[in-house]
Amino acid sequence: MALGGYANRVARIDLTAGTVSYEEINEADARLYIGARGLGVKYLFDNGPTVDPESPENMLAFMNGPLTGSEATMSGRLAVVTKSPLTGTVTDSHMGGWSAARLRWAGFDALLFTGKSETPVYAYVENGTVELRPADDMWGRGVHETVSHYEGRYGQPVSVMAIGQAGENGVRFASIINEDDRAAGRGGTGAVAGSKNLKAVVVKADDSTMPKAADREKWRPVHQRALQTILDSEVTAPRTGGLSVYGTNVLMNPVNALGGVGVRNSQTTQFENVEKISGETVRETLLVGDPTCHACPVACKIEVEIKDGPYAGLKMESLEYEPAWALGANCDNDDPRVIAKLIDQCNDHGMDAIELGNVISMYMEATQREFVSGAGLAWGDTAAMVETADQIATRSGFGSELAEGTARAAAGFGHPELAMTVKGQAVAAYDPRALKGEALGYATSNRGACHLRGYTPASELLGIPVKTDPLEWKGKGELLKIFQDLHAFSDSLDLCKFSAFAEGAEEYAAQYEVLVGIPLTADEVMTAGERVYNLERHFNNLCGFDGKDDSLPERYLKEPGSGPASDSVVELDEMKAEYYAARGWEDGVVPEAKLRELGIIS
Repeated sequence: MALGGYANRVARIDLTAGTVSYEEINEADARLYIGARGLGVKYLFDNGPTVDPESPENMLAFMNGPLTGSEATMSGRLAVVTKSPLTGTVTDSHMGGWSAARLRWAGFDALLFTGKSETPVYAYVENGTVELRPADDMWGRGVHETVSHYEGRYGQPVSVMAIGQAGENGVRFASIINEDDRAAGRGGTGAVAGSKNLKAVVVKADDSTMPKAADREKWRPVHQRALQTILDSEVTAPRTGGLSVYGTNVLMNPVNALGGVGVRNSQTTQFENVEKISGETVRETLLVGDPTCHACPVACKIEVEIKDGPYAGLKMESLEYEPAWALGANCDNDDPRVIAKLIDQCNDHGMDAIELGNVISMYMEATQREFVSGAGLAWGDTAAMVETADQIATRSGFGSELAEGTARAAAGFGHPELAMTVKGQAVAAYDPRALKGEALGYATSNRGACHLRGYTPASELLGIPVKTDPLEWKGKGELLKIFQDLHAFSDSLDLCKFSAFAEGAEEYAAQYEVLVGIPLTADEVMTAGERVYNLERHFNNLCGFDGKDDSLPERYLKEPGSGPASDSVVELDEMKAEYYAARGWEDGVVPEAKLRELGIIS
């Protein structure tokens, strides 16, 4: 393949046979699905949508895009694509840091794992080769010890993407975590790795092989334009923008003001003690550093150190908005030190902090309503939360039930209505009653409830690209489709989602065109994103998902929120009708005509 940007090298690793083979990227697929998320879903689709997520036949794909590891701003993202053991859908989860860039510098666009090793192994990647090496000595160890072990063995510069005890024990929401505590967090990617006895991927590479545009004169103005949008944005501007100064937790106070912060498993939607867990308070009391990712001037990560209390001396990253809500307000916990401890447990055990917070809050509500036998778990019992997190990761005691995820655990209590989930995955930190675009986004996300598939709070909260009323449902179908398609494209480049606070389709098209060498318009960016989103939906349709699965928990449909959302419930049926019309879908199913229109089938 003659396209720029790509390494044009894919490794297929058969863990059952212990063999590695190499191939080029299919150029037609690269043109249609770009890379990272999009191309990863195509590999998964070709592998067979109906495989059992926990079987050796399931594929675990580590995917880069054509801009990954390049000079493009915010190009340090990697997509892990697989079929989720939590949802049964296709899923992709992205991590930042330096792992993606190093994988590209090591000469790869993709690592495709299938099969199951008889014994624990890790993949060592360097100079265009992949070797499987024994990992028996690290099985049972946490991510932090695993990272330290391989960094010591191979020296710098090295990246380590690993699972902890949660992945080894089949926790359905286990994650893959890298050396910077950045996570491929959602969907159970770590559980798939654990089912394959794959402990880690270790990548040795430096930036001497960084991909660069062949035409430097064309690249400079295109790169400068994209960078300038980041520098000029009130959200992303280095050292002055809210995201740079406070990290993602800058959102805690404004979302709470909208009545959009779920409390006690979303029984109410404004947290009285919100200031205690806000980004402003964390910066004033706990912040010690703000590390960044490859080619990123924003530096949104928040490194904290606990100075007192039972967890004094703990230094960790990153105390972000989503886990601060999930493990904070949603569990009636207003202590940021405990939140930091719990996030660190997630990073070390390898677990999704959003799902963990939701499964704990569900357990707390079940206790409140006397649906559990025994002591259960009381609201705000932080010591018990820390103990429960360990029990989930090791599947000890009742932790084994909670390790099945929020939806399955709630069903186990006989009260599935307590699970704030969609397609089996827990909701994120924006209550749907306060932000109607996000309500529709949760319902129609192809990977289960997710705030990142189409980030409509950019519009509803921040006025990007235009301000819309968060409580108004009309027009949100069309708005969501735009965001979903744009994000599907940027996830395929693979650029950080936060780039979309400043950049748009024109900036993405210009960078792709110069680096890859294919002319591309803004409209074609949106079409490519639409194609990726429809392929994902088609994958799920073949697995039995349709419009009935584009649902929300009944609480959001019948129980109003708090504050500005005190009279608000979600008008889901009306929004779905508008959305399906915009998509050209029939009750959540992609019709054959749409698949042909987008070139998914011929």
